[in-house]
Amino acid sequence: MVKGLYTAYTGMVNEQKRLDVLSNNLANADTNGYKKEGTTSQTFADELAIKIKDTSDFGLAKRLGTMSMGVHIGETYTDYDAGNFRVTDNKTDFALAGNGFFAISYTDKAGNSSVKYTRDGAFVVNTEGYLVTKDGDFVLNMNDARSGNVNGRIRLDPTEPITVDELGNIFQEDEQVGNIGFVDFEDYDYLAKFGENMYDLVDGGTIIESDAKVEQGLIESSNVNVVSEMVNMITISRAYQAGQKVINAIDETLDKAVNQVGQV
Repeated sequence: MVKGLYTAYTGMVNEQKRLDVLSNNLANADTNGYKKEGTTSQTFADELAIKIKDTSDFGLAKRLGTMSMGVHIGETYTDYDAGNFRVTDNKTDFALAGNGFFAISYTDKAGNSSVKYTRDGAFVVNTEGYLVTKDGDFVLNMNDARSGNVNGRIRLDPTEPITVDELGNIFQEDEQVGNIGFVDFEDYDYLAKFGENMYDLVDGGTIIESDAKVEQGLIESSNVNVVSEMVNMITISRAYQAGQKVINAIDETLDKAVNQVGQV
């Protein structure tokens, strides 16, 4: 009976953690380029149950078998499928049709710069002519995106309209003035989330050339399906309630065993 308490308890904790991940997905349903997360579940390692001080086998411990103490989160993974493209007709909004990420020179509050990667192509041209994100971080050009150089900025004439082809080449007055840096990775397992929709490349990750095509005047939405996530939320809620009912039932059984059967 006590084992049932552990099984129900770990199940409830597991559902709570699943709900935390799902809630974060829903909170970022309107975040450009956000990639939803999911979870897997697995059992705890089986424990070997034995008899102690059993004299029937000449004082040796006798095996009773194995038992599991419940379930827990196996891993949290990221779904990198592309979200829907939204038409904005803004000449500095871009989306990548295919696998790849824009390279950004991110500067923290301490003034330290590092390369981050994102699918959010909502860029602007600042007053100095640099192509930057909405937070003011510089967009890298192609050569520096591939080499990981944080200083490869793109400077344009802020008074002239821009045109960008599918390779990321930027034109003003029919002359190429720069190119947008975007890359892909050999293995996405080496990407670590940073903030809502940016990623770090951790040690061991390899940058490769992206075969994506740049689409001007479009923005990639998050790949969160709100209806599907709400259905999953209901499923999690019911599983959590089932765990509560199991604990209540076992508690009532233990109460009768101690306070009623024990008096006989």
